Amino acid sequence: EGMLRLGIRHTAVKMYIGDSLVYEYGFDRAEKNKTVGSGYLFIDFPDHYKGKKMKLELCASENEAFTQIDNLRIYEWKNAYRALLTENRIPMFVGVFLLIFGLSTLIITMFAMLVSRKYARIFCISSFSVCMGLWTLCNYDILLVFSIPLYSKSLIEYLALYLLPVPLLVYMDGNVKNLDNKVLKIVFKVLFAVELIFDFVIIGLHTKDIVHCAAALPYQQALIVCHLVLFTVIVILNLKTKNFLNRLYLVGMLIMLGCVGYDLYGYYMERYNGNFSVGIKGISALGMMVFIFILIIEFYMELSYKMMQEAERNSLIKSAYTDELTQLHNRRYCSEHMQQINEDQTAEYTVVCFDLNNLKVVNDTLGHAQGDMLIKSAAEVIETSFGRLGVVGRMGGDEFIAILKNTSKGGMDAVIRQFQENIKKKNQEVKGLNLAIAYGYASSFETGEKGVEKLYQEADDRMYENKQQYKKEHPDARGRQ
Repeated sequence: EGMLRLGIRHTAVKMYIGDSLVYEYGFDRAEKNKTVGSGYLFIDFPDHYKGKKMKLELCASENEAFTQIDNLRIYEWKNAYRALLTENRIPMFVGVFLLIFGLSTLIITMFAMLVSRKYARIFCISSFSVCMGLWTLCNYDILLVFSIPLYSKSLIEYLALYLLPVPLLVYMDGNVKNLDNKVLKIVFKVLFAVELIFDFVIIGLHTKDIVHCAAALPYQQALIVCHLVLFTVIVILNLKTKNFLNRLYLVGMLIMLGCVGYDLYGYYMERYNGNFSVGIKGISALGMMVFIFILIIEFYMELSYKMMQEAERNSLIKSAYTDELTQLHNRRYCSEHMQQINEDQTAEYTVVCFDLNNLKVVNDTLGHAQGDMLIKSAAEVIETSFGRLGVVGRMGGDEFIAILKNTSKGGMDAVIRQFQENIKKKNQEVKGLNLAIAYGYASSFETGEKGVEKLYQEADDRMYENKQQYKKEHPDARGRQ
């Protein structure tokens, strides 16, 4: 039940026990100039292998594939994969977490972006997390536990690594725009373009088996170093704003730089000198996870700040277009709304003018507090009756207006009847209110007039006639009050 764990780098392998060929990998792919992959091969020994000579033949499928052969390890079959996971428990935990977190957030954010583009940055973070999680699980050969072929595992690893900087570059675009530095903006755009072109070309060449991703790895590593240096410069320049988020971002960037630098140094020392022993594996993935957490904190704090600004702006806009006493639209809003209606020459609409009766008498005899209550009661009745059909506003003093779209003669008659019923209900609810509202309306379908100002004037004239009729029926009312 013995098993050999053999680490290879783009190498085809034959293994002999005695004179018998017991295992072969990669030669068929190498002959077709296809990638063989890097990582661990788990090779079962035949039943009778003890005491016999084992011979390995290695054939590199890429130029400068490796400078030394990894140590050979023999396990009992049942312990081989367990040993792999135990040795890489930190990368396994970090990689699984980043992948699950990234995928779940990515799916949620895709739907959220249909509502608002402000979630684009969290989409970038999610994509970055997915790439980093896949790269970690592949780089430390954890995916081999799921019987994924070595060449497929290597392809996923390279694709994740090559695409890794792209979402981070998109995320950093906003930080670059905040800086008034033309040179830095040009450098950022050039580096971004180089990364996209490089990824597109290499993936295309790999697909055609002309140049494999492995051959371009040193250039990608150099690009990643350039990206990290550029990101650090951007964050340091943003620190001039004395923003807490930028300081937190810089801390995350420095942690990530330190971890990635440590792993890169260890990789090249072990590959070319063979004298670097890494005590803890997965340092770069751990640093990336810390950096992703900081990105998420930065995003949500920035989003909260923007939402507060938007709420404050909306509040100012509302106060500018809202009548303070009645909370209806004010004269400015109604005037701008009528201008918008004028631009639509096809819509049918109705303008209704209102005026409170006896407001001056109430103010003079009962006080302005009672007069204000009368105005608010009138606003409630008008809003209840006409609000669902269009825009209702207070033009000033005791004058109100309703602008209704797509109305008909029969529909308006029904609305007016309901309006009069609502006035009666309000008077029954509030003892001693004596609410009376004069009204008049004009419709474009009735007059054929498309100019809203003329309709407004016609409705106002009819309202005045209604008010005069009220005065005749109530002789105690004096003047147009």
